[in-house]
Amino acid sequence: MVWLRNLVFIAVLALIARASRHALGDDSAWIFFCTGIVLLLHWHVLQLARVSKWTEDLRRPPPVTTGSWDDLLARLYKYHRSQERRLYDAEEGLQGAIAAGQALPDGVVTLDAGFHILWCNRIARQHLGLRIPADQGQNLLNLMRAPEFVRYASQDSWTEPLLVRSPASYERLLMVQLIVYGRGQRMVLTRDVTQIEKLETTRRDFVANVSHELRTPLTVLAGFLETLKDMPGDALSDEQREQYMGMMLEQAQRMQAIVADLLTLSALEASPSAEPHPVGMRTLIEAARQQAEPLSAGRHRFTWRIDDTLDLLGTPTELGSAVTNLLVNAVRYTPEGGHITISWQRTADGGARYQVTDTGIGIAAHHLPRLAERFYRVDRSRSRESGGTGLGLAITKHIAMRHDGELQIASEVGKGSTFAMAFPAERVTVAENDTA
Repeated sequence: MVWLRNLVFIAVLALIARASRHALGDDSAWIFFCTGIVLLLHWHVLQLARVSKWTEDLRRPPPVTTGSWDDLLARLYKYHRSQERRLYDAEEGLQGAIAAGQALPDGVVTLDAGFHILWCNRIARQHLGLRIPADQGQNLLNLMRAPEFVRYASQDSWTEPLLVRSPASYERLLMVQLIVYGRGQRMVLTRDVTQIEKLETTRRDFVANVSHELRTPLTVLAGFLETLKDMPGDALSDEQREQYMGMMLEQAQRMQAIVADLLTLSALEASPSAEPHPVGMRTLIEAARQQAEPLSAGRHRFTWRIDDTLDLLGTPTELGSAVTNLLVNAVRYTPEGGHITISWQRTADGGARYQVTDTGIGIAAHHLPRLAERFYRVDRSRSRESGGTGLGLAITKHIAMRHDGELQIASEVGKGSTFAMAFPAERVTVAENDTA
């Protein structure tokens, strides 16, 4: 309706000029009419200037006295606001998608059709050693040069993932999957399966070790039984029969000990930690002493440095097993005449430490990181002779961890070893009595 208002204004102006022609003359009437037209144009120019000023910041409402421009500006402002809201919603959605991608536990890399990097999340940067924005736009195949990945990326389709070593760290094993999406775009998903591989390796080693550990006593036991079965009843003297029976019993007890330790270790790994209660450590250490000294049979010297006022919050049966394991191991692996020192003392940080130090044969440094692994032995033949199952330190390590502590090992060949369990201050309590 803007044009109609302008047309009415001009028509009225013309009628006024025509009516005043007789009084003012033709020239004055035309001057009046032209002046009115000029004023109308000037007013429109002023309004246009106000509109031009408004367009410098369209977020402001438009001027409200723009006359013939009002309807146009109202529609333009309404459209601009709707577009602004759509743009805001789109930006919010994009930022949400980026935040979701960053929060994923797996790596994500988006690529164009030529494998050039468009975007990647934080995990992908760790997995693939990417640097953003420096590597943005780079060809991924120039950064991941493993031949197996290049062959994988050259396929027409990728139905199965690929296992490949990380270019950032050869120790890390990645499961990589390529996916096509959008208009020829590609996405690389990466997952760190290093721990899964280690667990699978551990499982295979564990099954192999259990089979090996049980096979030896089973072979001995089966051999004796076959011999006794095939021999006439009077072929063996009572002394020989008793000797054979004793050896078979020894092997059966060895298998029983292995199974018992396996069940203990499985229970420790599968069950949650029990509610901690005050444990009388003096009583547990005394119980371990009652087992260790008869096993030593006077072949070793013992020194006891026990703080009777120091107790621990935990589970008595578990702590008793760990305390005994470390002490019995020292007796088994310390030669005759050796010295074993047992201490239970408060540490400088307010924690507590149970420590067994011996003057035994010692252990080479390269063995120390693996000593607490299941069935790991420095000297298999010596371990079997001493009656160990190869699971004692693994059990002790789990018990220490379940009590927020850690198993600490130090050793030097020819000088002896120190095995200790260190517990934090939160687990330490003052002894009230000697009841464990």
